[in-house]
Amino acid sequence: MTDHQFIAVIDVGKTNAKLALVDANTLDEVAVRTRPNTVLPGPPWPHFDLEGHWAFFLDALTEFGQTHAITGISITTHGAAVVLLDKDGALAAPMLDYEHTGPDDRAAEYDAIRPEFSQTGSPRLPMGLNVGAQLDWQFAVDPTLCDRTAHILTYPQYWAWRLTDVMATEVTSLGCHTDLWNPYAGDFSSLIDTLGISGKLPAAQKSGSIAGQLADDIATQTGLSSDIPVAFGIHDSNASLYPHVIGQDGAFSVVSTGTWVIAMAVGGAQGTLDPARDTLINVNALGAAVPSARFMGGRSFEEIRGTSTADPNAQDRMRLIADGVMLLPSVVQGSGPYPDRMHSWTAEPKTDGTRMLALSYYLALMTDTCLNLIGATGPTIIEGPFARNADYLDMLAAIRPDGVCASAASTGTSAGSALLLLDDATYQSPPKVTCSRNVADLQAYASEWRDHVNQG
Repeated sequence: MTDHQFIAVIDVGKTNAKLALVDANTLDEVAVRTRPNTVLPGPPWPHFDLEGHWAFFLDALTEFGQTHAITGISITTHGAAVVLLDKDGALAAPMLDYEHTGPDDRAAEYDAIRPEFSQTGSPRLPMGLNVGAQLDWQFAVDPTLCDRTAHILTYPQYWAWRLTDVMATEVTSLGCHTDLWNPYAGDFSSLIDTLGISGKLPAAQKSGSIAGQLADDIATQTGLSSDIPVAFGIHDSNASLYPHVIGQDGAFSVVSTGTWVIAMAVGGAQGTLDPARDTLINVNALGAAVPSARFMGGRSFEEIRGTSTADPNAQDRMRLIADGVMLLPSVVQGSGPYPDRMHSWTAEPKTDGTRMLALSYYLALMTDTCLNLIGATGPTIIEGPFARNADYLDMLAAIRPDGVCASAASTGTSAGSALLLLDDATYQSPPKVTCSRNVADLQAYASEWRDHVNQG
């Protein structure tokens, strides 16, 4: 395997797209460039700016390559996403934004054909969060689209194809509530034949498999070496999970935070998942099924925070307890453990600091709910931006019996993606969080929050 120095990681989240340069020895990000993942309006439907991203990635690769020895490229993206290409490799249609409500118009028709949860581990989700629902609706809206579509690529593998000219799908992206994958059989689900797309999906690869070397024209355009290997890539939450899958012993869980907060349990207690509460089976980079649960934590944070930049002070903390201020689920409807509930306050917060504190506790308690739904045991490792939220960590540390660890990396997705290209990287477990507040007070707050939720 290549003796790596710096690995460039294409990282497309729902909110932002970025190129990160990761030091292969430390797995630290040494440079990052970002752009908003803006959704463009139709026609024919709201879609992502793939060409804008591509130009941005090429520019950033060129810039980074002038100052660092890039020896590999890896890719990670959000799930619920595929790209439809025609026989010439052009877009057969713009890439649908999975938050578009169009697929809901065919909910009854799609429900009649989708496989059971017992086959796919994929819950029925609104909008286009099930890729199968996207395809069913797109083919109905545009009756010529299915025939025009020669290739269907999962999203990280679309970028791998742009870089290498090699087409593929991949197990973690197929296993992300698409309805297209059977995680127990390790093969496509029955929906592939039902939709008439069995010949359009390339073979499913493991995340760390090498798509190929950088295509000559891309090497020329960026100034990079044409012998740089490109990994097929990985679903972003699984990128956060990957370092721990190969480095941890025993049971543990990883919580990947961002627009989505996704809790994943490895080696936990066996139980029955409830698809009505947004639990599901993800598939990790090794192809194994991983019980998971999720909610839109980052979106919830932004909606409640608004424009506030307040940090809770001692008086805010006293007001929270004295006034009984709690944020109850669910800030974002349609997903998460309480998908049909509208959020409410037990008491209106009187200051921005109190509101922000209650919001952090809400996010921690929703995370704890997700972990309990999937039978998570062992330490809980927090990846992503919430790992820098002290109040969120305090609450979780107070109520998770096996402890909480917080990753210092700005995002676990870049390190996990880079690790796909490395076979000798040293794994270092994140440090354990010590609760800085009164544990009994936080536990009492959590118990009261749960009582309110159970009464609702």
